[in-house]
Amino acid sequence: MEHVRCNLCGADDTVIRFPSTLPEEDGRPADPEHFMCTTLSYGEHYRIVQCRQCGLIYTNPRRRPADIMHDYEAVVDERYLADCDARTATFRRNIRPLEQMISSPNGHRLLDIGAHVGVFVDVARERGWDAWGLEPSRWAVEQGRGRNLNMIQGTLRDAELDAASFDLVTMWDVIEHLLDPLADVREIARILRPGGVFCVHSINIASPFARLMSKRWPWLVEMHNYYFTPQTLTATVEKAGLHVECWQNQGRYLHLGYLLSRLSGWYKPLGVLAERAAKLLHMDRWLVPVNFGDLFTLYARRPTD
Repeated sequence: MEHVRCNLCGADDTVIRFPSTLPEEDGRPADPEHFMCTTLSYGEHYRIVQCRQCGLIYTNPRRRPADIMHDYEAVVDERYLADCDARTATFRRNIRPLEQMISSPNGHRLLDIGAHVGVFVDVARERGWDAWGLEPSRWAVEQGRGRNLNMIQGTLRDAELDAASFDLVTMWDVIEHLLDPLADVREIARILRPGGVFCVHSINIASPFARLMSKRWPWLVEMHNYYFTPQTLTATVEKAGLHVECWQNQGRYLHLGYLLSRLSGWYKPLGVLAERAAKLLHMDRWLVPVNFGDLFTLYARRPTD
């Protein structure tokens, strides 16, 4: 386990928000299943604290970076593939405001960080972008490459991308997983062209739903190192040298069967029963919009000066 200071202001002055539900002495044994996008390990996390100086909420202590990256690289998530068309519907909607911020996708370069199997990369490619995905999971990268997508295996700093080489960089449900989000957003500012756009989607721990659910909020899981609010994410992005233009609550589409299966994270028999009932009634593949107000998207731009 390692002790970390606040990533936003550097202070080491915190108050506990949620006590650890995992043993902290030696850390958790390697288990890539807990780093799957479709994990059901709700409520399993290390101590979550809040900085008294700037308000950033984060996990402290946490497992060593090398151990965390080992698990991300080893992730295999077959369940994710079954819900890809719901994610495609979500991304086809989410890409529209981005295309309004950039004159035309044709000839413009896009990088999706934490692209997993490349669903957003595929959506962007079909709309004319020169789209690339960056992902640590070896399995996920091979899935994307199998569909002839431009996929890079590794992390942002591993990739050593050229400065000012992308018009748009996206992070969908990724920044809360990072070990050093401020440094990574600074790297994004470096690889963006002047006037280029950074789009980041994350969980909002200050949302009414998160406050209502408290320790039962499903996003309190081991793989999340940071829990942003619109205010702390804005501060992080602007400290990295980008100008935040706006943010908005933004939900997603899910298959009804997949949504009901999430109940297993709290009580497995209920989730299994609900999912089976949906299949029996031929409702499991219904696409449903889901928005509890605890997900938001922030849009920023690299200054042209």
